[in-house]
Amino acid sequence: MQIIKTVKELRSVVKSAKKEGKTVGFVPTMGFLHDGHMSLVDYAKKDNDFVVVSIFVNPTQFGENEDLDAYPRDVEGDTRKLENRDVDVLFFPSVEEMYPHGYSTYVNVEGEMTGVLCGSSRPGHFKGVATIVTKLFNMVSPDNAYFGQKDAQQVSVIERMVRDLNMDLNIIPCPIFREEDGLAMSSRNTYLSEQERKDALVLSQSLFEAKNRIEQGERISKKIIDGIVDKIKTIDYAIIDYVEIVDALTLNKIETLEGEILIALAVKVGKPRLIDNMRLEV
Repeated sequence: MQIIKTVKELRSVVKSAKKEGKTVGFVPTMGFLHDGHMSLVDYAKKDNDFVVVSIFVNPTQFGENEDLDAYPRDVEGDTRKLENRDVDVLFFPSVEEMYPHGYSTYVNVEGEMTGVLCGSSRPGHFKGVATIVTKLFNMVSPDNAYFGQKDAQQVSVIERMVRDLNMDLNIIPCPIFREEDGLAMSSRNTYLSEQERKDALVLSQSLFEAKNRIEQGERISKKIIDGIVDKIKTIDYAIIDYVEIVDALTLNKIETLEGEILIALAVKVGKPRLIDNMRLEV
């Protein structure tokens, strides 16, 4: 595995692979890799001849009072995991390489899609996401890029950006990877105390209970949301950011469940703000 820190070297290596007729798969990450990340790597390895993984904790997607400095990092451990998966390139740039002095260009997906769910409580977050992902796509020139469905809104925003800007690549959403007890894997789970880790199971449990109610015929969005909220409130210190049911493609709120829907939630359990979701065809 080559570890590359500059855009110039990255482009040279990818260009050589493409000259050999290889397809390029790309997995962008912020590091502290867990099995969910590695499942994306496995999908990329299966579909492509040449795989690039990036690790970059992107400052432009963090707001004030968010956990940029405290965001967990383990470059040595991440490197070993990627080497064990026979990844071709680890792209590990500095902030200065990605945002040189005087940087002033940003990509923003406008409209309701970035103003709801996480966008309503994290203003500017998706502007940072769209900007860094666009830059990485320009640097890697992948045929296929892989994103976890746990960040469902992020996937929708990136898909919209790729369509709107006529980018020549495929976005491949991959299923949520869960712990054996159901908790969605996240780098932020490391912030949880032992008790908080147990209590955080209420998030996935509430989603699976909602799924059962929908399968039994419930179609009123508010009733499903109320059930989820009541379940989460059994943990008295949990702070709900949002619980919403939206159209899976447009992210518009819906009152009656029909078609492809997304049940999404964000909850603070102790220090970390955790997200989870479930996508269903009704």
